[in-house]
Amino acid sequence: MNLSKPIARPSLHEELVDRVRELIIEGELEPGTKIPEKELCENFGVSRTPMREALKVLANEGLAVLEPNRGAWVSTVTMEELEETFPVLAALERLGGELACAHGTETEIAFVRERHDDMVRHFTARDRQPYFKANQDIHDGILRAAGNPVLTQHHRVLASRAKRARFLANISDERWSQAVAEHEEIITALEARDGPRLGQILSDHLTNKLAALRERMKS
Repeated sequence: MNLSKPIARPSLHEELVDRVRELIIEGELEPGTKIPEKELCENFGVSRTPMREALKVLANEGLAVLEPNRGAWVSTVTMEELEETFPVLAALERLGGELACAHGTETEIAFVRERHDDMVRHFTARDRQPYFKANQDIHDGILRAAGNPVLTQHHRVLASRAKRARFLANISDERWSQAVAEHEEIITALEARDGPRLGQILSDHLTNKLAALRERMKS
């Protein structure tokens, strides 16, 4: 028996967690509503057991609330939570940027450039959904180039909460243009392998995003 042989694809558990997480983050399952476990099981072709295990993971991430004898509910998004989350996320992004400049391969950096160019094209076309996808690929690519699994793991949990707020508070045209300008600075610093500069830009990027969300959620 070859115990060292790697698993070639994500497990059912991981895939199920990812799918339900995406439904919550993108607002398909709205804050404060009950998660339709039976319906999701039927749609995904799984039994109740793996679904409940997946919901436990999402509860630990703060995306769901489990209530005895009542099932699972989508947790609400509060400004207080975002105020606590974004500074920590900004610190992780800063570190990720510094490590990516120090350890990222040319292939990894080229991938980020490619996704950046795609993102700009989607911005020009005002095509929000693929824009957000390319944007996320950029941040994921920088973390991948950082080469630190512990950093990636902690970032993923916090980023889920941040992404969820982004979908709930629609981005304004002004903030959208500002975000793209910040991304131009991000790719320039990454390609120059200027770690301190990239780290600062990424941190400021999250700070500006929080300020925009603060204004949107007041209205």
